[in-house]
Amino acid sequence: MKVVYVVPGLMDKEEAVRRENMLKEWAFPGTEVDIATVEEGPASIESMYEEYLSIPATASLIFDLEKKGYDAAILGCAGDPGLDAMRELTDNMVVVGPGQTSMLYAAMLGHRFSIITIEDSMIASSYELAYKAGVLDKLASVVSVNIPVLDLRVDRERSLEKIIKAGERAVKEDRADVLVLGCMSMGFLDVAKEIEKAVKVPVVNPSLVGLKAAEAIVGSGLMHSKTAFSTPPKIKSKRVRGLEDLYIRRK
Repeated sequence: MKVVYVVPGLMDKEEAVRRENMLKEWAFPGTEVDIATVEEGPASIESMYEEYLSIPATASLIFDLEKKGYDAAILGCAGDPGLDAMRELTDNMVVVGPGQTSMLYAAMLGHRFSIITIEDSMIASSYELAYKAGVLDKLASVVSVNIPVLDLRVDRERSLEKIIKAGERAVKEDRADVLVLGCMSMGFLDVAKEIEKAVKVPVVNPSLVGLKAAEAIVGSGLMHSKTAFSTPPKIKSKRVRGLEDLYIRRK
């Protein structure tokens, strides 16, 4: 099984290699995991505008990666930017949205879950994502730690402390019985077990469950529905050669 983790924004090579190594450690034996990064896009995603900015380059990359024989792609942002579009563009490669996946896992693990996100700017979109995932009635709250994405790794212990405090607040005040880390960079801090120990409820790591969901779907012989996510008509009918021909510039 071949799985690729697709970073929808700019990332330095050292961090990309670190994440790839973590994914390889988490993967089941027999799963080959690679990481792919876009050549242009936001440095981090902390708003809906940045999510939309990330979509064109990521869609182009995923369109090309399917041709390389990957069985699944993991969209490397817990906001799942452009997930529906990525699924429209792929016929034989599963595309997993870790945000959607994490919420579905959380809905199975308890009665009410809370999302811990990075900034207040991502709270509204987290509720929208829960609605699209069909689990809004199980969402107890969305709480933010107000740490920029690029600062999460600068002081891991400080970030962990703030995440734990946010989680304790969600459990005590909002009666959440499961927590979801609402950011892939937060997931790659690999702090879920430490948070679980402190707050005494399951903590869903989107970076880990995104990979495990990809392995499970491919291993089950399943694929996202092409009735739900139809191939764009111009591509299906071969009226255009590729994504670049869908975009017309005025001369």
